[in-house]
Amino acid sequence: MTRREIPDEVWAVLEPMLPAVKTAGRPWTDHRGALEGMVWKYRTGAPWRDVPERFGKWNSIYKRFNRWAGDGTWEALLAEVHKLADAAGEVEWVVAIDSTIARVHQHGATLTRGTGGRIESQESVVVGAA
Repeated sequence: MTRREIPDEVWAVLEPMLPAVKTAGRPWTDHRGALEGMVWKYRTGAPWRDVPERFGKWNSIYKRFNRWAGDGTWEALLAEVHKLADAAGEVEWVVAIDSTIARVHQHGATLTRGTGGRIESQESVVVGAA
């Protein structure tokens, strides 16, 4: 038995949501291998070039990741997984509001405007003079 990045139970949920494999042109590697390569890359934090060959060619995996990011596949996948998890009662919707105030340091409060203040006011004076 081989170690998989994505368990079979999770794959059974994800597989129907992925785009159909294109039949024209060069054949794609299977979605599972590419998706497991993406998971491995983000789980380890490694560069794309270090994705192990067992997942397929790193460049093909990167291109598919990028294509899915551009065509909305990731957003649709996330929305569907959220919907399924919410229907199963596995999602807790919590809202947190932060009212942190970041005050300027006492030595920064007395800086003159000539050290990086508002540029817009100077431009409006120059435009108005012309």
